[in-house]
Amino acid sequence: MGNPEDTIYALASAHGVGGVAVVRVSGPLAFASLTALTDPMPLPEARQANVRKLKDPKNDTQIDEAVVLRFVGPHSFTGEDVVEYHVHGGRAIVSALLDVLGRQDGHRLAGPGEFTRRGFENGRMDLTAAEAVADLIAAETEIQRAQALQQMGGALARLYDGWAARLAKALAYLEADLDFPDEDLPEGVGAEVLPVLRQIAFEIGQHLNDGRRGEILREGVKIAVVGAPNAGKSSLINALAQRDVAIVSDMPGTTRDIIEVHLNLGGYPVILADTAGLRPDQIGQEGHDKIEQEGIRRALAYAKDADIVLVLFDGAVLPSLDPHTLKLLNDRTLAWASKGDIAKTLPKIRGETLSVFSSSTGQGMDALIKALTRRVADVMGTADRPYLTRKRHRAALQDALDALERSENAALPELMAEDARLALRAIGRITGRVDVEDLLDIIFRDFCIGK
Repeated sequence: MGNPEDTIYALASAHGVGGVAVVRVSGPLAFASLTALTDPMPLPEARQANVRKLKDPKNDTQIDEAVVLRFVGPHSFTGEDVVEYHVHGGRAIVSALLDVLGRQDGHRLAGPGEFTRRGFENGRMDLTAAEAVADLIAAETEIQRAQALQQMGGALARLYDGWAARLAKALAYLEADLDFPDEDLPEGVGAEVLPVLRQIAFEIGQHLNDGRRGEILREGVKIAVVGAPNAGKSSLINALAQRDVAIVSDMPGTTRDIIEVHLNLGGYPVILADTAGLRPDQIGQEGHDKIEQEGIRRALAYAKDADIVLVLFDGAVLPSLDPHTLKLLNDRTLAWASKGDIAKTLPKIRGETLSVFSSSTGQGMDALIKALTRRVADVMGTADRPYLTRKRHRAALQDALDALERSENAALPELMAEDARLALRAIGRITGRVDVEDLLDIIFRDFCIGK
């Protein structure tokens, strides 16, 4: 990502026209370029907002009058010297400032995520906190924001660091027992360490068994809307999105591909998917539209992988129920009927009268939204500890768990120590903290080696 000794700069606020734009500069020459742009004014006090006229040192023309903030490393976001220029948000002003910064010695445009990466490399945050910065920026709902803030505040890091500290201590005992057999060490170190390894394995297993709630919350709860052709799926999608995102037609097979809409249901991020009408009995028949065949296949595949499936029955033909839709009913499904304004006889499904709504009149829509929100809340559940938020966390913790489970049946102390070491490294990959020196510190602190 370029030379870490370079001073980097970039627009830190959103692109486009706004009242204020923020340009961030980080690196060893950040204060030098500030001096060049504000000469002959002295550098402002650290961490205090100051108004400065910014000038192009090449021709002494004024760029803007801006609020300038100066942060002295390591007490900054990146751990380096940092300057923030809060300028008026016009494109010409931002372009001129970036152009001037680009002409300064040792300055270059930052790469994607480079400010946060420098913060990690300079010890200002661990990898989980760095990832949380991206999650916080992308958060669309209150619950996503809360999860990102919790992770950025170190909730996951504290959990993983706690396991790592206990593993490091156990490994230090095992290493000392192997490397210094003649020293004054407790007898039966392996027997004492094994319960610790078992307990950590149990806690990691519980953490992994979370139904992917953290990942779902980051990405959105997937709800597949399925049903026969003309069951009202596209009309419902449009009504919930409050805009025309899906084509509505009486012609069967109008929807061919998956159409996804991002919604906020009770603070939860939801991805609502309109799918092709189900008539799989016609797939493969001569003359049947091959594109629609693929649409039906994708609809069934999406429903299989979705967190929740909303199955819709055509209210206009009740009490008749589409057999293909009925086959999809299971514990992940909610069954409703559309066209509640014209539906007459309501059948029972699994012992309960089928609920109805109308996308055109709004009848039953509030009840449908509440039912969906309750089901989403059930999927997410409650947590007594921070959720896993990324697949790489899950993969690393699974590696750690596998190693710890192997250690329980290790034939030799050396193999137990090796498995404990592999588990420690796997956890360290999540936070980015893997340090052999930690083991040495524990060994020399807890044991009287070489007395």
